[in-house]
Amino acid sequence: MKQKIGKFKSSIATLELQERVLTENTLILAEPGSGKTHLANKIREFVIENGISTLYLDFSDPTPDQVEEKFKTSSDFHYIRFDESDAFNIALDEAIAQRHNIYMAVSPTFFASKREIKSKLSQMMQKRELLENYYYIMQEITSLEGFYTKFEDFMFYIFDLVNLKKFGLTFLAQPHEMFENPRIKLLFSFLFIGRCSNAYYYNTTVLRNMKPHTFLYQHRVDNRSLLFNNIQSDIVYIDD
Repeated sequence: MKQKIGKFKSSIATLELQERVLTENTLILAEPGSGKTHLANKIREFVIENGISTLYLDFSDPTPDQVEEKFKTSSDFHYIRFDESDAFNIALDEAIAQRHNIYMAVSPTFFASKREIKSKLSQMMQKRELLENYYYIMQEITSLEGFYTKFEDFMFYIFDLVNLKKFGLTFLAQPHEMFENPRIKLLFSFLFIGRCSNAYYYNTTVLRNMKPHTFLYQHRVDNRSLLFNNIQSDIVYIDD
């Protein structure tokens, strides 16, 4: 099953979501209003069409009224707000048992402030039932300062998830200056693209100047090797 989602700038080819999306990771870096949520929803719909349940973690902690309507069109849309109560755990287990597509509002304040402490939030994200049956989509909060104060700890949670998960992960973020750190770029390239060489590292200044629904698309070529794989890069116009 394939789904056309956009056109390449440098060729007549179209960008299609393919089965590799279900197991590989996607990073979407873009300014507010650029269409990254629109793109993430296309990925989410593709995953659902392939019979895989989705967990959308929205770290802006929205109320049901603040969730974009495009996420509510599915009959399986299931809103839940994270907290550390027993009632939340019961409600989450029931939603998982019924394989609902879960839209979870989360405050990042629930992440642990110390690396050696595993918060209840990180424990929830690593529930075996979720890791084995759900495709994760994570959207950072609007207040970058609040999110990135615990960025290092968050990275450790992400790496744990990637090592444990059966399906892929999509992460949405704004092109914060944090991503210009060479080490962060290396981490994210490895995490979302894989072991590679000659990668054209994204420049957040360039990303900030792109028009809405226009993205720098990068992916690792399919031919796997023991060492490195080349990265293909192009500008893609995502369909509205």
